[in-house]
Amino acid sequence: MSSSLGAMELEMDIDKRNDSLLQWSQWQLLDSILPTGGFAHAFGLEAAIQARVISETEDFKIYVIHVLENTASLLLPFVYKATECPDLDTWSNLDKILEAMLTNEVSRKASVAQGSALLRTAASVFIEVPSLKSMRDMLLASGAVSVHHAPVFGLVCGLLGFDSGTSQRAYMFITMRDIISAATRLNLVGPLGASVLQHEIAHVAEKLVKKWMNRSIDEACQTSPLQDTIQGCHSYLFSRLFCS
Repeated sequence: MSSSLGAMELEMDIDKRNDSLLQWSQWQLLDSILPTGGFAHAFGLEAAIQARVISETEDFKIYVIHVLENTASLLLPFVYKATECPDLDTWSNLDKILEAMLTNEVSRKASVAQGSALLRTAASVFIEVPSLKSMRDMLLASGAVSVHHAPVFGLVCGLLGFDSGTSQRAYMFITMRDIISAATRLNLVGPLGASVLQHEIAHVAEKLVKKWMNRSIDEACQTSPLQDTIQGCHSYLFSRLFCS
C-alpha cells in the first residue's frame, strides 16, 4: 500500500512540475519579446492620425476601443475554434475561411505576416510540443494555406494548454498591447500615459470578450467599418513607420 501511495505522490509531483513549466511557456507566448512581428503593425493608427481621425488622447482611446470591438467580433471566433480543436484539418479550414473574409488588403497582409512569424517562432521555441513543427512543415510543403494570425494563435494556445476563455482574452490583450505600443512610438502618448490608458480600457476589453466569447465562425463579422477603411488607406501614405 505504501509503495502504491509513493508512486501516486511521485506522479502528482511530476504533473505539478509539468504544469509549472507549461505556465512559463504560456507566459512567454504573451511576452512582447517573442519575435512575431506584432510591433511592426499599428492597426491603421498612422492613417487615422494623418486623416485627422485622431488628434488627441481621447480620440485615440475611442479608436482603440473600435479596434478591440472589431477584433472581438471578427477574430475571436477563429481563436476560439482553433483553441478548442487544435488539429491540422480544423486550422486549415479556419485559415481558408478567414482568407476569404478579410477584404482589406492591408489587414490581410498583416495577418499573414504575423501568423507566419508566430508559427515559425512557436515551432522553434516550444519544442515540448513537437506537433507544432510537424504541422508547420506539412503546411509549408503543401502551400495550401495563408497562415493567418488568429487561427495560428488559437492553435498554439490550444497546444500549450490554454482554455478557450483565456486564449480569447489573451488575443484581445496582445491586440491592445500592440496598438498602444505603436502610439507611444508615434509620440501620441507617453509610456506612463500609455500604461494608464491600457488599464482604463481593460474593463471595456473584458466586456467585449464576454459579448463575443465562444461564438461560432458563422457569427464572425466586422463591427467597425470605418476603422477597417482607414487601415486600408495605410498603403497610400507617403511616409510611414509601421507595416499596417
